[in-house]
Amino acid sequence: MDADGLVMLDLPGDWHKPHLRSFAGRAGIPLVDACGRPERQVRRVLACRAPGWTRLHGLIRPSFSKWRKTVAICGGVVGLGVMAYLAYAGLWVAWRGVASIGRLILDFVDAKWLVVAFSPALLVIRPVIARIHRWRVNQGSIVGPPNGPYLVGKRPRKLQIIQGNVVVADLRLGVDINEAFSLLLYRYEDLTGLAVFDRMEHLLHHLPGHWPPNDVDRFAKRHDLLLVVERLSREEYLDLVTRARTATP
Repeated sequence: MDADGLVMLDLPGDWHKPHLRSFAGRAGIPLVDACGRPERQVRRVLACRAPGWTRLHGLIRPSFSKWRKTVAICGGVVGLGVMAYLAYAGLWVAWRGVASIGRLILDFVDAKWLVVAFSPALLVIRPVIARIHRWRVNQGSIVGPPNGPYLVGKRPRKLQIIQGNVVVADLRLGVDINEAFSLLLYRYEDLTGLAVFDRMEHLLHHLPGHWPPNDVDRFAKRHDLLLVVERLSREEYLDLVTRARTATP
């Protein structure tokens, strides 16, 4: 976390407390043990994220990692050769069969070379998804980057905040308390962000980071949200951060 209490880096996993205390002591970094605190309080702290925050997930090292790379490369080269020959010979039924077998293997083996060999279509899926996401942004139904966090309007009268494949917040659109009514697009010095308020100006969610004004404007107009663009003073920014710490995630 930074000096304002905003999350800069999230590393889920099992951490040995004595090792953390030793590391924090040597580095001169305060260590807070929140394992015994209420879940709601911890979630509020984690919801306050600094611009450019990152979450990293570790992977369990498989027991066959020593020879996995060699097998993956050999299998990938052989598979690519077989599929190239089948395509050249016009044997598309056999080509689809080999591709299906390759996808089945990918369910059990984490190997990038096999992905290239057996599923060439996967190489274009991400750009296609990115283009679809950009089209939806241009239509005003979504605002934010494809990997999140981004806002999306749902029917009937709902607003979701999504990070990856996780719904971070599920809000209703309306004029009542705790219903999304307005958006604040702010700048403080070199910091920018987006905040969601209800009609009584209660902060519902805070999303630090870069938000293109034109994209936010299209989204707000499509979903009948009031948009306020403002440059904050130091006092106003600190007040926003303080309120974000107590806002419901």
